[in-house]
Amino acid sequence: MTLSKHINILIVDDHQIIIDGIRSLLKSSATIQIVGEALNGEEALQVLNTKPVDVIILDIEMPVMNGIELTRIVKEQYIDTKVLILTMYDTPEFVKQAIEIDADGYILKNRGAEELESALQALARGEDYYGKEANKTLRSGVRKKHTTNQNKIPLTKRELEVLKEIADGKSTPEIADKLCIANSTVETHKRNLIEKTQVENASKGLMKFAIENKYI
Repeated sequence: MTLSKHINILIVDDHQIIIDGIRSLLKSSATIQIVGEALNGEEALQVLNTKPVDVIILDIEMPVMNGIELTRIVKEQYIDTKVLILTMYDTPEFVKQAIEIDADGYILKNRGAEELESALQALARGEDYYGKEANKTLRSGVRKKHTTNQNKIPLTKRELEVLKEIADGKSTPEIADKLCIANSTVETHKRNLIEKTQVENASKGLMKFAIENKYI
């Protein structure tokens, strides 16, 4: 996604009071512009066909077309549009599903304007944003099952350090700062990890791999 002066936002939720609340939370932002709203996935697609949208803020449970179905379509047909799931569902199953359908972010509705804006800014920079609660929830639902092949993957000490930071939701600059290495070195370790683990996504894929295989 190419950054413009404003981050164009589409809000999708089946409760108008939630849409109004998000508008109120973001109205003072100088960089965020709300270009549309919709009460379900089908209405959202109508907006996407007529207006440029950088980030969609959407709920999971909606009538007509839910957030999961909408996200799948967006990731296939509107590749420059990022998806931020804003939901009340705080369960490992929903967080894992969000990762599997390649949602770019996941935060809970009980969070304030500061985290919402942080998530939107991260997505606009091309980063993923899974809130601390989502990471904690995902960890709590991890089972003790390991697959034989994944357990035999050899990782270096530094790769393990980088993997743990990725699983904790840290960005490349944050990892570089904590481990006292260059951003380019972090990216090299990420590429090595992707090659070794055969995941498709640097952040969400490695996060899921680390948690499911007890590397954290």
